[in-house]
Amino acid sequence: MKTLTDLRKQAAFEQNKVVAVAGAADEHVLAAVKKAVDENMCSFRLFGAKADIALAADAIGLDLGKEAITVTDAIDPVMVAVKNVHDQKSDILMKGNVQTKHVLKAVLDKAYGLRGSGILSHVALFEIPNQDRLLFLTDAAMNIAPTLKEKTAIIKNAVRIAHGIGIADPKTAVLAAVEEVNPAMQVTLDAAALAQMQKRSQITGCTIDGPLAFDNAVSSRAAAQKGIQSDVAGDADMLVVPSIEAGNALYKSFIYFSGAQVAAVISGASAPIVLTSRADSSESKLNSLALALVSEKTFQGV
Repeated sequence: MKTLTDLRKQAAFEQNKVVAVAGAADEHVLAAVKKAVDENMCSFRLFGAKADIALAADAIGLDLGKEAITVTDAIDPVMVAVKNVHDQKSDILMKGNVQTKHVLKAVLDKAYGLRGSGILSHVALFEIPNQDRLLFLTDAAMNIAPTLKEKTAIIKNAVRIAHGIGIADPKTAVLAAVEEVNPAMQVTLDAAALAQMQKRSQITGCTIDGPLAFDNAVSSRAAAQKGIQSDVAGDADMLVVPSIEAGNALYKSFIYFSGAQVAAVISGASAPIVLTSRADSSESKLNSLALALVSEKTFQGV
């Protein structure tokens, strides 16, 4: 896939998937629902106050009577939506007009939640103008200062998504400020350890190199100038950041400086979670939904 439009087209081939929307009385979310239904991507179960959902739907011209849409009145839409996915009545969880902390609390509930075997992490997929490929970025939103163990789980979570969209061996660059191992910089030690772990098959399904600075991770010219010999440098499919600050800055730079389009999901649970911000456009929400739909098959057994 070269574009997020390709991703959305592929999502339409993922048959009979159902998305549970927690707190669906939100015009941006419902605009994404409307486009997804129009593109035959999936079906929806909308949870929240029926009257409020109807008002929001009417404002954007969404027909709630369509066969692909079911509306359920719910006092606690987050709990009901999460339980709906837990009970395998829906395949994907999508956040609506509710607080992220409430969604995550419900997802981690031992009784009805969506706990996986590892940690939760944020996986973003960018379509950046003038680039010839889609680019993954992780983790820009969930884990603040991940340890080596947590970085291992973050990579595994992102690789699962990459496999879901057809990248069998994502070239994974572990970023640092420099491309040389420096004992005074812990992130370079972690990056080198992750690369060695992949070589010893402790991490599988990808090719890892690091530490790599951002320029020589994405630019073959920069990598050549530094004399870096690597299967990843200059041609990375995935960027693994050392901290949430670095990830957040890169994420927003791609969007605001490069005009990039983005799709993002939370990986590591037993089902994909579309946890976009209320400030995100309906287009970003739709792209994120497409990423969740296409990668959902790789979540089985998590």
